Amino acid sequence: MMRIVSANLNGIRSATAKGFFDWLQASGADVLCVQELKAQAADLTPGMQAPAGYQGFFHYAGKKGYSGVGIYCRRQPDRVLSGIGHPDFDAEGRFIRADFGSLSVISLYVPSGSSSPERQEAKFAFLDELMPVMDALRQEEGRDFIVCGDWNIAHQPIDLKNWKGNQKNSGFLPEEREWLTRLYASGWVDVYRRLLPGVGEEGYTWWSNRGQAYARNVGWRIDLQVATPEVASRAVAAQVYKERRFSDHAPLCIDYEL
Repeated sequence: MMRIVSANLNGIRSATAKGFFDWLQASGADVLCVQELKAQAADLTPGMQAPAGYQGFFHYAGKKGYSGVGIYCRRQPDRVLSGIGHPDFDAEGRFIRADFGSLSVISLYVPSGSSSPERQEAKFAFLDELMPVMDALRQEEGRDFIVCGDWNIAHQPIDLKNWKGNQKNSGFLPEEREWLTRLYASGWVDVYRRLLPGVGEEGYTWWSNRGQAYARNVGWRIDLQVATPEVASRAVAAQVYKERRFSDHAPLCIDYEL
């Protein structure tokens, strides 16, 4: 059994102060993918770089206090790669991959487009660059992939509370949703939705900091584990961890029989 966890930390230093790495020790995670480090290497303590029992690998953003992704794992990876091959987006620290035998695990952070029309255009540009990367990964012979991360897109009305009122907002735009539809049609699998096809509110992973959204569970399911079919078929259990809060996102935990 292999437990893979994905968590947007909204700042690794903030999440650490809230007990995230204490939770990790009890979580049973074999691989942890994190997003939105908001830190560079010099900002990380030894406990953040390599918590007890884990090794950490990171793709930092060039801009201080911004973006950044990482992978923590119990087992030494065979290889670690970062970036999607686009200089501008790679400078934002959005993609890191670790290979373990025939399995690759990726931590991904898709840009948010909510802050401005310019950032929405950047998000569309990133998605345009990411699709051929995803196609190439899926077509690699003999490899399974699990892409964990904050995709910043809710796919269907079941995936967010106020779907009617958000159809013109970033994260639920028709073009974004269609992008995910095309991704799944190409063969990638939304693992949580495969296991729990009818689950709505329990699956939310992000809540706005405004208007008591968390207390009222006015959330979005935007943190996903998207996998190639063979490894997706080996997923046996999934849950969103909500007993403690470490950021505005909640960790997504999925167990695979590997």
